[in-house]
Order: sequence, then C-alpha cells, then structure tokens
Amino acid sequence: MFKHIFLWSFLFLTGSFASAQGQRLSADQNKIVSAPWVKKEVSPAISWKYYNFEDLFESKQSITVLEVDPSKEAIEVELPHVESGFVTTSQFGEQSGSLAAINGSFFNTKTGGSTVFLKQGDSIYTRTGEKFTSYRENAGFAIDHQGSVRIVSRPPDGWASLKKYPTLLASGPLLLRDNQIVKQKDQPFNTNRHPRTAIGTTKDGKLIAVVVDGRNANAHGASIEELSIIMQALGCVVAMNLDGGGSSTAWVKDYGVVNFPSDNKKFDHLGERAVANAICFKIKQ
Repeated sequence: MFKHIFLWSFLFLTGSFASAQGQRLSADQNKIVSAPWVKKEVSPAISWKYYNFEDLFESKQSITVLEVDPSKEAIEVELPHVESGFVTTSQFGEQSGSLAAINGSFFNTKTGGSTVFLKQGDSIYTRTGEKFTSYRENAGFAIDHQGSVRIVSRPPDGWASLKKYPTLLASGPLLLRDNQIVKQKDQPFNTNRHPRTAIGTTKDGKLIAVVVDGRNANAHGASIEELSIIMQALGCVVAMNLDGGGSSTAWVKDYGVVNFPSDNKKFDHLGERAVANAICFKIKQ
C-alpha cells in the first residue's frame, strides 16, 4: 500500500514538474513574440529588430534579429571567407556590397581559415578536422544552384556527398528540425550561457538570423536549448547554431554593427572580433 502511495506521489510530482517546465517555456516564448521590438527596414526584403529583455529565461537577454523575405525582393546570399588571416563581419558585409551580415562558422583563431567543412562554387576549401567535436558540425548552411538556402543535417557519408549544393558551410549543433527542438548532448558548450549566433528558415521561406549577446551584466547569453526556444518563437521550423562567443556579430548597412559584441568586454558596438567567414545578404543584381 505504501509503495503504491509513494509511486502515485512520485508520478504526480513528476507530472507537475513537467507541466510547470512546459508553462515556463511557453511563457518565455510568449515574451519573445509579444516584446515591443525596435524595428528598422533596410529594404523591402530585409529588416532588423532589437530588444533587451529584463527577464527572459530568468535572465537578461539582448537579442538582435535579421529577417530576410525573398518573396518581397530578389535576394542573394553569399558566404565570403578567407583561407588564412581574419576579416571582421562588417568588413565582409561592406566588401561584398551587402545590406546585412552575420558571422559564420568556426575558424582557427591563430591562423584564420575555417575549421569545419566549407564548399563554395563546388570547390571544397576546408574539410572538418578529424578531432573536431561532431555535434558542433552536424548542420549545414547550404545554397543550391538556384540560390535558395537550405539548412540540412550532416549525411552519414559526410558533407562532400551533398553534390546538389555548390555552397555549404558546416556548423552546429542543429537546433530545430521539423519545428521540433533537437535534444542536445549534456556538454558545457551546450549548457553554459554564451553569446550565440543562429540562422533558421520559416515555413513560408523567410530567413531568420539571430545574435544573442552575452558575457555582460546587461546580457547574460543563452544556452543551446534557450537559443532553440528563441528560434522556434521567431517562427523557424529548422535552425542551426553558428560560431558564438566574441565572434557573434550582426551588421547592417548604414547602421554598422547593431548588436553588442563581447570581445572588448564592454556593452557597446565596438567589440567586434575578426573572423574567417560570414553570411551576407544582398539585393540580387
């Protein structure tokens, strides 16, 4: 009898905890959806918005969102990169004649150049190193021959097997698949809060790029799970994590760096870190 009482009590408490957790996640997503975002239109197809949350995930969160809608204007997405050395995200944006840009994927912080798979124009520039953590490159930002963007999972036989994408940049973890949050490994990279950059696509074909600031009293940064929740709340059905930390940068033409990069350890727009690749959005000529 006592065993049955204990079992029912345990199930009740477990169910109550799960319900409370679900309500908390829903409340956080509602905060994101209903926030009074400060919005700016860059072109008919590209806009950006920003908000500093005082209590999101029981923390302070500073979030910048770039929204790209190819249905309103012909948009070209480029992946400028250097094989050695470093270039800032804003420089990549300016040099490519883009309207907006975010930082790309992981790179060698000593010599520059990508440390994960990078293919452009059907030429493979970099293959992921053998010792690179696999869950941090299980997603790919791919551009097909028509210029359409896809976020894809790493195939069992490797990135090079995806012949239909002439341009592909690996990163990870994969955050959302079929509008479902992907369960992540219990690793500090995933569970600790950091500045984060992510990109995803919505059901109606929009591109959503997000930069979450961090490492500051005004911006605590996000875990990978929290980043997934943000991307889902913004309407993404598939999304992936990009390089983060001091690399996390969003740039907009005529506005400059619009987030608060952490590399100078200040909450301003001047702490941009030089990187090895970026994702740029421009009007198709």
